[in-house]
Amino acid sequence: MRIRKYETMYVLRPDLEEEAIKQNVQKFSNLIVEQGGQVEKVDEWGKRKLAYPIENFREGYYVLMNFTAQPFVPRELERVYKITDEVIRYLIVREDE
Repeated sequence: MRIRKYETMYVLRPDLEEEAIKQNVQKFSNLIVEQGGQVEKVDEWGKRKLAYPIENFREGYYVLMNFTAQPFVPRELERVYKITDEVIRYLIVREDE
């Protein structure tokens, strides 16, 4: 299988405490590493205003993460995003060489 580069951005609920934010960021990074991927960069943008309200929130905690992994890893990451209540939005894109 080919290793590919990916970029994911996810938005966490703004009412989370700092410890909960850290735990979620760590959880998603660990998931990639446990699946044989490699996290290249995690960039926490912090709280930003949302373009439109999501689940009655007007702002969210943005995290941008770059990683390399096999194609099944983003699918698993997406599955975990969907079942994680703290995530209000996410996007995973493949970076083309």
